[in-house]
Formats: sequence, structure tokens, C-alpha cells
Amino acid sequence: MNSSSNTPHATRVPTEVTAKAKRRRFTAEYKRQILQEVDACERGEIGALLRREGLYSSHLIEWRRARDAGELAGLTPRKRGPKVEARNPLATKLVEQQRQIARLEAENAKLQLICDVQKKVSLLLGITLAKPPSDDKSNGSPS
Repeated sequence: MNSSSNTPHATRVPTEVTAKAKRRRFTAEYKRQILQEVDACERGEIGALLRREGLYSSHLIEWRRARDAGELAGLTPRKRGPKVEARNPLATKLVEQQRQIARLEAENAKLQLICDVQKKVSLLLGITLAKPPSDDKSNGSPS
């Protein structure tokens, strides 16, 4: 005899599983409303309320703690992940200036290489190059 086909446990309802579970977010107003309902409940009714709303007792513990501490922000959903720090505008400017200095130093090194090549070519060809005027004012006219 096959008794498994006659039992009520033989027919199973397939479990519905979503592709990706989403974290539930509760508004501050919803949290306040649930806490008011819980406070008005008689003994034994809190479990029914939690089942009806699909909540856990740990939700109530956290929400009560936040409410009792007077934290309005404690009843609003929090963003997950590392906290974003405000950037110092001087630090941003410093980084920008350091990049500019590095760029100018690289450009200067290229120009110095070009000058060195020009000097070597002029020596090979026997051409004398005119010296650039110096910025030193002591060589200029006496004042």
C-alpha cells in the first residue's frame, strides 16, 4: 500500500523565491504608527500584530529604543555603508595644485631635453647660438 498518496502532506505548494531579496525600508511614520498600535495592544495581541505586518520583535526593540532616546533620526531608515566625510576645500585645492605642479615639471623636463638636443646639434654643426638675455638686472644699465 502506498500511504503517502493519501496523506494531506503529499501535495506541496511550491515556495515562491524571488531572484534577489530586497531590504525592507520602513518610514518613520509607519514605525510610529506600529509602536502606537503595540502600546494599545492587550497581552497576547502583539504577536498577532507582528504576524499581520510581517515584522519581528527585534524591530519593536530597536524602534522603541530610538523613540525613547528622542532620536527623530533613529526612526528614519539609515543609509548603509561607510559615512561620507565632508571634503576640506583647501585639501581639494592642494591636490589640484599638486597635479598642476607635476604637469608643469614634466613639461619643463621635455623642454630641457629639447634644449640639450639643440645645443648638441649646434656643436656638431659648428654653429654658435646666441645666448638668451638674462633676467638679472645687475647686467643691465646702471641705475
